[in-house]
Amino acid sequence: MNKCILILSTALLINQLGFSQSFDEKTTTASRVRLNVSNLGTFGNAFRGYRDGTGDPSCEFPAGSGVEHLFESGIWVGGIVNGQALVSTSAIDASQGYSTGRSGFEFTTENGVLEERSSLFDSPFFSNNAVSHQDYVATFTDRNILVPGTQIPIQNHDNPLFVDVQMETYNWNYTFSDFFVIMNFSVINRSPNTIEDAYFSFWANTVIRNINVTPAGQGGSAFYNKGGNGYVDSLLMSYCFDHSGDPGFTDSYVGQKFLGAEDKIGFHHPSIDSAFNKETGSFYIDNFETTYNAWQFNSSTDPVFFQPTSDAQRYIKQTSGLNESPCWLQDGSSNPSCGATSLKAQLKLAGNRSDLVSVGPFVDFAPGDTINIVYAFVLADKKDDGLPNSDDTEEQKEIFYANAEWAQTAYNGEDVNFNGILDPGEDIDGDGEITRYILPTPPDAPKTRIEAKDGSIDVYWSNNSEYSVDPITQEQDFEGYRLYLSKLGFDVVQTPPNLEYVRFGQYDLPANGYSFETGLDSIVLPEPVMFDGDTTSYFYKYTIPNTLNGWQYAVAVTAFDRGNEENNLESLESAPSANSFRVFSGKRPVTDMEKNEPFVYPNPYYAGASWEGTSNFQEESRKLVFANLPAECVIRVFTVAGDLIDEFEHNGRYNGSDTRWFRTFGAEDSEDNEFSGGEHAWDLLSEESQIIARGVYLFTVEDKDSGELFKGKFLVIK
Repeated sequence: MNKCILILSTALLINQLGFSQSFDEKTTTASRVRLNVSNLGTFGNAFRGYRDGTGDPSCEFPAGSGVEHLFESGIWVGGIVNGQALVSTSAIDASQGYSTGRSGFEFTTENGVLEERSSLFDSPFFSNNAVSHQDYVATFTDRNILVPGTQIPIQNHDNPLFVDVQMETYNWNYTFSDFFVIMNFSVINRSPNTIEDAYFSFWANTVIRNINVTPAGQGGSAFYNKGGNGYVDSLLMSYCFDHSGDPGFTDSYVGQKFLGAEDKIGFHHPSIDSAFNKETGSFYIDNFETTYNAWQFNSSTDPVFFQPTSDAQRYIKQTSGLNESPCWLQDGSSNPSCGATSLKAQLKLAGNRSDLVSVGPFVDFAPGDTINIVYAFVLADKKDDGLPNSDDTEEQKEIFYANAEWAQTAYNGEDVNFNGILDPGEDIDGDGEITRYILPTPPDAPKTRIEAKDGSIDVYWSNNSEYSVDPITQEQDFEGYRLYLSKLGFDVVQTPPNLEYVRFGQYDLPANGYSFETGLDSIVLPEPVMFDGDTTSYFYKYTIPNTLNGWQYAVAVTAFDRGNEENNLESLESAPSANSFRVFSGKRPVTDMEKNEPFVYPNPYYAGASWEGTSNFQEESRKLVFANLPAECVIRVFTVAGDLIDEFEHNGRYNGSDTRWFRTFGAEDSEDNEFSGGEHAWDLLSEESQIIARGVYLFTVEDKDSGELFKGKFLVIK
């Protein structure tokens, strides 16, 4: 069966009954990873966001690129209860993705929501309990055998483990951390039974395709069977790459990495030969391991890569990994018991696979006990070594490996020696216990305001970055600001868009022995300025000259610090994505249309104008621009015969949200599109979204304040 979104009779019946089961999902937005997270322990949305009209990504990286990395993912909890292997799963490889009550989707919640928290003071979700710039928090359980609020049984879920799960996800917008999302799970045994040899697994069906090149799911199974897979033992990380799906448009990696675990006994990680037992106060030999498995979608006959369909089969997959097999690296030439190709080499070939990273055993998971397990989704651009993706070379994975190390560093926090023990000098916050997720931090991103002008862009920013305190050194180590501008045409010259920032300015503190020592005098304003409706005071200003009206520019201001030589930490910089704006220079609003006549550009309009780019909905992604508009007006377009083609209103707060071009090529959030106030784009479609013919068209602009009316014309050539 192809992976596609199916309407299931069970789901329809549940909806008709008005059930208590609550499914809530959100997308990470602090980092450059757009990962769908649900309150039931699932990740990715099976690409339904591209089918239901929301456009919500599943696991897009980098944000706005259209490069997807995940069909769906979820957690598995398994163990032995009274001699029987039981496994509870939040998701399995199902064609339709998540479906309430469907087999394999065994975790539920009653009226639960996905709570959002943020450590950023200016966030509406600010909380002192937040770990990252954007946390998602949920609690769910496998205890229910019926869909909550109904009498409908959850298929094939007769023997729960009776565990509750507290899930927290973390993501940050720092440049050294905006490529991973951490998943922190606390599993509680709510049953009267001890779960022996418990294992926890992270299952994922990863697939890397560019949905701007090949729409999600197009071509059925052929969309999904182009991925290559692998496992890096040293990093405890499975991964996927696009072997042969959209070559040249999907040069990236996605991985699921185990970071660490802790239970009542102590800290567990395969890299630690002996662990410290908190109960006895002594060290012991720990047989804790990480296992890796992979299988073909819907395969029931392959002796190795078969898809497990029962609790017994799933527990075997959790406890016995491909990476432990002698055939993982050996083939028939060196081991007669192996096939012609090693298991690792087979996985690198194109296929439609799931993979599973499991950890355990947790030997004595008694009633009331809690086990904490942490994973991360890690994403990265492929390093170009001149070879195709299918080669999957070590050089191609260099950035990927470095990003995985940063995810581990983020998890380690105060545990610098990574042994699960608070050694002398590690207690940075002085609370007497290991605090994880203490990251070296750059200064806060400057609060920025953009003003689009005619042929220029004014950039204003505040001085809030200068008061940032590094959590490790406890010092205000601000050093300076950097200004970035995108290359002209970055949005349309290639797919996916290559948002490559070019630094065009740097200003840092003078006479302190760091950086360029240029000083801040040339950008500081004589007096701080404020704008109507904006409570921020802006201390600095830079004007970007000679910009082309109607073209899109990405503008960002960052702050950087001095680093810390004692801790071997280089200078850190806030992420451009933390305050990036898409800016369109243009005419300012006019008050007298007789002196400043409205006009259209380009005129004549040629189909395929250079700023259009290409997309799967080309006719909906055209634009021409009406300029010299009053701040409040009505624009009407007519044929030469006087038939009304389209009518729309303009105001000075216009952000392009009414035109498909800006939704495709502009900012993710239309509020981050900055216009000059006196221009408005039109998609060359009629009010009924019909394509207009070539020829001469008339337009009128009616000033809503004065009633003044202007008439003009333009030419469309196709």
